[in-house]
Amino acid sequence: MALPVAEWQGRTARLWAALEPALRERLEVASLQDAVRLGCDVLRSEEEAALEQLCHRAPTDKKPEAASWYREQGNREFKRGRYQTALRLYSKAASHELPGSPEVSVCFANRSAALLHLGHFEVCLEDIARAESHGYPDRLLPKVLLRKAECLLCLGRLQDAQDVLRVLESKIALDGAMTTHLTRLQKLSQLKVKLGEKEKCPEPARGEHGGTQGEPEIWEENSRISGASSSLSLSFDADRGRHLVASQDMVAGQSLVKEEAFVSVLCPGDSLALQDGDTAWDTQATNADLYCHRCLRQLLASVPCQGCSYAKYCSQDCADRAWQQYHRTECPLGALLLTLGVFCHVALRTVLLAGFAEVSRLVEMSHHGDRNLQNPEGSCRPLSEAADAGAGSRGVPGCDSSGRYQSSYQALFHLLPHTEQHSPEHKFLCTLSVVALCKQLQAAGLEAAVLNQESPQQCSKPKTCENTSEELSPELKTVAEAMLRHVLQLQCNAQAITVMQEMGPGDGAVVDKKPVRLATAFFPVLSLLNHSCCPNTSVSFSGTAATVRAAQPISSGQEVLHCYGPHWCRMRVAERQQLLKQYFFECRCPACLQELESGAKSVVSIRNSFCCPKCQAQMQGEEDTLCCSNEACATSASRDQLSGRLQDLEQQIKKALELLRVGKADQAIKMLLKCQMDAGTFLSPEHLLMGEMEDHLAQVYATLGKWQEAARHLKKSIEIVEMHHGPSSVETGHELFKLAQILFNGFAVSEALSTIQRAEGILSVHFGPQSAQMQELQEMKACLSELPRNILQRT
Repeated sequence: MALPVAEWQGRTARLWAALEPALRERLEVASLQDAVRLGCDVLRSEEEAALEQLCHRAPTDKKPEAASWYREQGNREFKRGRYQTALRLYSKAASHELPGSPEVSVCFANRSAALLHLGHFEVCLEDIARAESHGYPDRLLPKVLLRKAECLLCLGRLQDAQDVLRVLESKIALDGAMTTHLTRLQKLSQLKVKLGEKEKCPEPARGEHGGTQGEPEIWEENSRISGASSSLSLSFDADRGRHLVASQDMVAGQSLVKEEAFVSVLCPGDSLALQDGDTAWDTQATNADLYCHRCLRQLLASVPCQGCSYAKYCSQDCADRAWQQYHRTECPLGALLLTLGVFCHVALRTVLLAGFAEVSRLVEMSHHGDRNLQNPEGSCRPLSEAADAGAGSRGVPGCDSSGRYQSSYQALFHLLPHTEQHSPEHKFLCTLSVVALCKQLQAAGLEAAVLNQESPQQCSKPKTCENTSEELSPELKTVAEAMLRHVLQLQCNAQAITVMQEMGPGDGAVVDKKPVRLATAFFPVLSLLNHSCCPNTSVSFSGTAATVRAAQPISSGQEVLHCYGPHWCRMRVAERQQLLKQYFFECRCPACLQELESGAKSVVSIRNSFCCPKCQAQMQGEEDTLCCSNEACATSASRDQLSGRLQDLEQQIKKALELLRVGKADQAIKMLLKCQMDAGTFLSPEHLLMGEMEDHLAQVYATLGKWQEAARHLKKSIEIVEMHHGPSSVETGHELFKLAQILFNGFAVSEALSTIQRAEGILSVHFGPQSAQMQELQEMKACLSELPRNILQRT
């Protein structure tokens, strides 16, 4: 959720409507500095109290009673053999335990047991170490040491396992209850030692059969634009503003930009149920439970924040770095930040990472008529012209004193906030939200942390409420002004960090993944790319790092373009233009111009159209009543009626997928086949939903191990995906990846190898040769290539 919760939006809208007309006029034309000053006057104690009540819906404090409940639920799921669910519940329990309590050590120990069963031996050892360091009860220690030895044995660390066994023997000298387990483990140890004495066949190195696909590409960084290829140049004109241009010919798949986010904030995301039915506490797993709050790596065994139950990290190192950089300030305000939305959170974290000195310097410059800050594009010239004129950083706003454009706070600060183009109501909402946040910072005694005036000793704990002054200090008004600037910038410059997330349990032979929004970030260099509905680049993410690659050959002198979301393959021009209004420009890319000037119906409209219930010809018309395009058939139908049938069909498909989720694959197939028959009576054969149903059928058949049937349906899905998105699109690449998995598991060796080759050709362009999907494709290819020749000839 980028903006504040709906109740706070509604309250500020009512307050705006109730303002005196003269005050509204002043706010409408106010500078950022004046907006903050007026916002401080307008924000009343009633609004602050209402906001505090809203925060109770998103608690982030630790609750030991919740920890106990989650641990009990985890134990129940563990006994059922649902180790992945138990793992998540133990992590939730650990996040609610008070730091230093013996109970938190029990959570880590219990979680280590689930990790052992899931085969994550290294991470299991890490959790055992955490349990020991947090004071795991001595009476229970033999059980954990037994687990530790078993992990070490599975990892082939026989000497370490034997050392643990010796410690274990001394611990349980008179404890007969453990004798049986010790005997079993000693026998296992002897077996492992014998196996270790045998000569092992060395495993082939990863990528041995991968050819040149796995080789790292050659990369030369631009001397003037940090993180950009030397094949790019930074330019400017009145229509396009700052933008990147190819300075030499580039091939598809070539990396153009590699940039680490200046700041990123994890989006809570949609919930995934961990258990069935209603429960006393929330058992939903969201992005906040699944990814590290600092580096965005996927979490297996999270390290909880010591101050709140919300923030979780992949390691103690990430937890410590986050605390020092920003979380010591954010931690006491977790509920408020969740209530005010991700944009406010990003704005606060941005100023914390930049440091008050740099924030104050740039805000002060904006007050003294720095034309670059008032109108960043107004004085901008091509970088080559700036260099020739000796203008240095004066040539392109955001450059440092040496004329280099860096992924820095200075570059971020120069991104356009479009202050005059936001609606007055939206600016008012953002202003009150930022002012309320800064007032809470002051009231909670966090001003010194924000201004970077605390020593490491002082910042070891979140502060409690100290200062209840209603008037913001001058320093915090400066912070509020910068934050307001960033919140307004985010509407046009926020970059969604996406990740391919597994849909469903993820324990099948074929893994279905969909792109989901993981975080919101500022990328100063990536923000230089202008939009096109038919872009020539593809953007992928690894943690907080973005990589822009050429999606097609780009000629020297051609602008490098990025799609901000509305793509010509996915929606009609009217829909694209409506969505792009938030960026305050009218798209004039070739796809939009062609549709607007020719008046031709878009490919999306034709392929996602309704068909005649009688003769299956395309239905057409712009009004409420649609008519069959076949002149010999006079059938007409209500658009609302057909849309209602489409909605009903989508609900039936959801029910079928739910049947699959609970293990009723046969019933899911029957329902999906019935949905297909119904869809064929009123949807175009090329409709995307027809392809989705084929994809779902392939998933169900793969679950049942019916690989030929799964492949047959997935091939039909791929045909429709190619029609909509193109044969070289990332969407086609993902479908081919799934088909390769199905053919691999079905032992269709020859077809699998050809599919792998095609998938590699597409995915390497969009994600690079080192991506996880590329590595999995190469592993499948290596495995198939090692099969005996007689098997390869038969298949």
